[in-house]
Amino acid sequence: MPVYLDHNATSPIRPEARDAMLKAMAVGGNPSSVHGAGRCARTLFENARQTIARAIGARSQDVTFTSGGTESNNLAIAAAQTCPDVKRIIVSVLEHDAAFMGAQATGLPIEVIPALPSGVIDLQWLRDRLAGWNRAADGRPFVCLQAVTSETGVIQPVDEAGAMIRAADGLLLVDAVQTLGKTGFHFGRSGAHYASISGHKVGGPQGTGALIVSCDSPCDLPRRGGGQEKGRRSGTENVPGACGFAAAIEAALRDEAQYSALSVLRDKAENAIRASALHAIVIGGDAPRTPNCLAIAIPGWDGGMQVIALDLAGVCISAGSACSSGKSTAPRPWTAIVGEDLARCAIRVSLGWNTTEADIDHFINAWTREYARVAPRLKEIA
Repeated sequence: MPVYLDHNATSPIRPEARDAMLKAMAVGGNPSSVHGAGRCARTLFENARQTIARAIGARSQDVTFTSGGTESNNLAIAAAQTCPDVKRIIVSVLEHDAAFMGAQATGLPIEVIPALPSGVIDLQWLRDRLAGWNRAADGRPFVCLQAVTSETGVIQPVDEAGAMIRAADGLLLVDAVQTLGKTGFHFGRSGAHYASISGHKVGGPQGTGALIVSCDSPCDLPRRGGGQEKGRRSGTENVPGACGFAAAIEAALRDEAQYSALSVLRDKAENAIRASALHAIVIGGDAPRTPNCLAIAIPGWDGGMQVIALDLAGVCISAGSACSSGKSTAPRPWTAIVGEDLARCAIRVSLGWNTTEADIDHFINAWTREYARVAPRLKEIA
């Protein structure tokens, strides 16, 4: 079995999630049906909704099940557009493509919050922009922010941003996909009007997620189909998926202390790379990070080549967000922080609920062995 260190892309399904899904599948029944099997399915579905709502500081009626973070972000952007006062969108340069490209697809003017060299959004830029906001010309502010940057694990100041946006009577979408089971996310305290979460990032099933909508947010989405999920997302509900998602969140909350301890293993990998490559650069290393994520660049050594070399050695890592894999350009968040050339030389190592010290030792041995092979050539390039 390969050593899997790409949990920010997807985390292997937890046993608790698998068991919950199998139990739900055994129940059967359409949760919209009124007979006994349907009512049992409905009970499982609503219990899952309540579990997820409690875990993120929301009300159960705020939770709409979706297929994942991308759909949730796109639904939130579409919902905000139903507010006639929204005339432009502010999105950070560090956003996942689900929000960044979703905002661009609206056709509305886009303004981009820059990033500081630390990998944190420029909060002062946002503060100044909101202070100079012209409501008559600019409409109601609508801001998209990722709570944790996928590529670096840097924790963004969304609570502080949310307070500013609320004070300006704006709308805020928080992409909270990378927070579950890592740093925690409280919807009520964040000031968010909308939030997106995803099941497979926390050890739940792929194809599950949720859109969280506060009671004071515009959300007049088209009601096409059977009207499920309060008309926001018609279609037969994914009961096994919702149950697996909820069980994964419960397991993640139970294991919070264990997850925090991953920083020791993350730092062990970081220190080993730094010891071998003195010119290594940790992207976001000076900012608060989730305990599981390491983004590190070796000048002159292409990140994609590192991924291939480690894959051949039985280690799974990435060169950015999974959604940006295969693109000819470096991930936008890395480029915004360190520039295009260095961003192309970066890799992301992301640990998860089943990562062991033996996994990290295997990674370190494989990486240092490969680096020793290419280092002479890198010095020639330099």
